Amino acid sequence: MAKAPRARDVEILPLGLKGLLAVPDGACGIVVFAHGSGSSRLSPRNTRVARAFNEAGLATLLFDLLLSSEADDRRKVFDIPLLAGRLEHALDWLEEETTAAGLSVGLFGASTGAAAALTAAGRRPQRISAVVSRGGRPDLAADALADVLAPTLLIVGEYDTVVIELNRRAMSQLTCPARLEIVPGATHLFEEPGTLDRVVSLATAWFTQHLQESLGQ
Repeated sequence: MAKAPRARDVEILPLGLKGLLAVPDGACGIVVFAHGSGSSRLSPRNTRVARAFNEAGLATLLFDLLLSSEADDRRKVFDIPLLAGRLEHALDWLEEETTAAGLSVGLFGASTGAAAALTAAGRRPQRISAVVSRGGRPDLAADALADVLAPTLLIVGEYDTVVIELNRRAMSQLTCPARLEIVPGATHLFEEPGTLDRVVSLATAWFTQHLQESLGQ
């Protein structure tokens, strides 16, 4: 287990979106977070997951997909093409960031952020090496699903029954390698004891495998 580096504050150009970047020594790839509505780069759940990824040797970028002036605009909160575009800004920014340049990229999306992650992966199929959705709404990615090439893991709580069905429908539209994992005893936010740990374990294994494979190509 690697020592988790301290995350540093960054700004994602050209809009100046606020972010936190952490790059462990010898990182095998970087995971870019796409959070859902009502969350942010400072979410305790997101920072906990990011730290676990760092300890596993994965770099992480958490950033706010919306400016502070936009965060209360419900139209933008649920505007999947807009959010996917912000992820693309982050991907372009990473190309110029010395500490992360050249690393294979994975996207970790939650709720509506999962749809944004899959839309961005469909738009940048050669740039994204793996996608993980946590309690996500991949169905909202609609027509972009067929364009995703990156291996995709969909994680849903056992008691999040409506979202399970939506994930199954979305998975039927994916042509990339894909898997659906249902976490026993979990609801939508994985707040039950041990359930978020299971998410971390599944996501870490998925990212580590596929980002390392991409790096070796």
